[in-house]
Amino acid sequence: MAQDVLCEVANCVHNVGGLKCAATEIYVVSHTGERADNSRETDCKTFEPGEM
Repeated sequence: MAQDVLCEVANCVHNVGGLKCAATEIYVVSHTGERADNSRETDCKTFEPGEM
């Protein structure tokens, strides 16, 4: 399991220190069902907008 999850979305409430995700769990979904062929076919459902 990943020790560090990196995220470039600056306005997410889980983003700390500019690149690290501090969410207790990460939820990623595919646009194409149970499989994805590349990252463009996925979304992080853990994202929550925060103040900047």
